[in-house]
Amino acid sequence: MERHVPSRRPLWAATLLLAALTLVAPPALALAPACPSDNASLTTNELLADPPGHDTPVVLEGIVTGVFMGNDQLGGFYLQNDESDRATGLFVYAPGQEPVTPGDRLRVQGRFGHHHGRPQLARVDGIKTCGSGRLPEPVTLELPRDAQRLSDFEDVRVRFEQTLTVTGHHELERYGSLTLSAGGRLWHPGQTGEFDDHDHAERRIVLDDGSYRARPDPVPYLDDQGTRRVGSQVTGLTGILTHAFDAHRLHPTQSPQWEGGARPEAPERAADGALRIATANLENDFVTLGERGASSRAERVRQEAKLNTALRPLKADVITTIELENRPAARERLIERLNQHGDITYQAVRHPAPGTDAIKVGMSYRPDRLELLDAVADGDRVHHRPPLLAWFGTLDGEPLFGIVAVHFKAKSGCPSSGDIDRGQGCWNERRTAQAERLAQWIEQERRDGLPVIIAGDLNAYAAEDPLRLLREAGKRDLVHAEPDQAYSYVFRGQSGQLDYLLGPRDLEERVGKAGSWAINADEPAFLGFDGSQPAEGPWRASDHDPVWLDLQRD
Repeated sequence: MERHVPSRRPLWAATLLLAALTLVAPPALALAPACPSDNASLTTNELLADPPGHDTPVVLEGIVTGVFMGNDQLGGFYLQNDESDRATGLFVYAPGQEPVTPGDRLRVQGRFGHHHGRPQLARVDGIKTCGSGRLPEPVTLELPRDAQRLSDFEDVRVRFEQTLTVTGHHELERYGSLTLSAGGRLWHPGQTGEFDDHDHAERRIVLDDGSYRARPDPVPYLDDQGTRRVGSQVTGLTGILTHAFDAHRLHPTQSPQWEGGARPEAPERAADGALRIATANLENDFVTLGERGASSRAERVRQEAKLNTALRPLKADVITTIELENRPAARERLIERLNQHGDITYQAVRHPAPGTDAIKVGMSYRPDRLELLDAVADGDRVHHRPPLLAWFGTLDGEPLFGIVAVHFKAKSGCPSSGDIDRGQGCWNERRTAQAERLAQWIEQERRDGLPVIIAGDLNAYAAEDPLRLLREAGKRDLVHAEPDQAYSYVFRGQSGQLDYLLGPRDLEERVGKAGSWAINADEPAFLGFDGSQPAEGPWRASDHDPVWLDLQRD
């Protein structure tokens, strides 16, 4: 909707003449304690109602609502009219000028123009402080109710009384901005089945940092642990609303007061008699430097330390590992790490046919708790990483269950034709075929009716075709009763589940505690082993969260 604000000036020619007279006003006028009523200056309402051509000299009068004049900031301040029923604002680019203060009433002489599509005043010739005015009350906005009205209040002081949630931090290190959302974190449509709502635009707002510089130092909005997790919340956010880089953004004029987003403790040990089964995507656990994982020895040391602190506290009896380098040395090094400085000893399940991909699935177990009865792989060509199925029994040799480690085709590396993205990411047809083959193969390999648990990264969300097919084949999510609220991965501000422990319905009643350990997906990527600020401990050891469950023996 186009804004229309009545102007007190009928013609721009008259306005420019009066502005020119102001520029040569006698010194006595410049020393006046308040802006004189000489009809020479414009309010933001009047200027924006009938904007002049580019580089036109104007005199603008208004109240300072936001100041971002630091060397690493926007290089200017925002002026706003004091008419609360028709609030309008304008950015004044004034690098090198003396600082101004919010609430100051100013008369600014400069030239009107646009920068990246936004109107602004630049090439400032003079700034006159005419006294202190009353800081305009912020316009109260609410999402998603006011999503369609945000353009009416660009460059205006606003306030969101509601609670907003950090739903994405993929641009925090690079540009100092966070994606916030109303109504909690945003869910990937493939998780909820709401495929028509791809980006939740009406619920989003970007919290910026008063700057458009790249690589801010320090990174803003971090807590005392050096992170800002997805799920953190802020209420009463106040600042200047604007539009830049294809998104509405808010530059805060008051420091955000954060709540929530605490880092979780490791899961408690499994109850006596229960067996813990877990799966973890290791995000390229490569012993070979310079390949997909660490690029240097220092990065590798950090990566191993992080993975150790992510895997050991799970105290799993069986753990499937995804994105392990397809070399025996990688499997051997993983076992060596797991067994180092710990009270638990693991043994690897040898993959009989790991395939030719650079990464493979792996499996480790505790020989003091379980006996490995057999292990087989599916070499069907539909798979990129052949699944590994291991049968386990008690130490007396009594068969218990099978576990199959899987890693379906990723949504990346999209083709230009064929299996393209039709709403569920590219390669959905291949993943669906992999799911169909997996269900068939499990039935072929099933022993004495024993249950089989699918453990791994399916690269598909809960409402997408591969999971639908597996449910039709009798597989159930053994961890999350409400899949529309489950996640193990965050991609560009949308949370969802890619990592699963699935099994037959009759296994559900034997599952005790279960969950995802949110140590990775909610954490900024720059805290990873190869990031600019690698964190101590398990935080961002990978881009996927490990998933676990405790299974009663009978």
